[in-house]
Amino acid sequence: MKEFFKTNEGTADRVLRVVAGIVLLSLTVVGPKTSWGLVGLLPLVTGLVGTCPLYSILGLSTCPAKPSGPSSR
Repeated sequence: MKEFFKTNEGTADRVLRVVAGIVLLSLTVVGPKTSWGLVGLLPLVTGLVGTCPLYSILGLSTCPAKPSGPSSR
């Protein structure tokens, strides 16, 4: 289960998810005022947390590669 909640979103991915989530959630207040805007909770939460369950299942990651080895110069 620990591997499932590993951070697998890069910074750009997280920012886009948070912005998309806020835009979708705003549809519940302004615009058509439909409850479909609640779909924005999913990208908002995954963007804030930094992990996407679908990415974990598919083995994807948008995080930059971390340097390996004892000296990372």
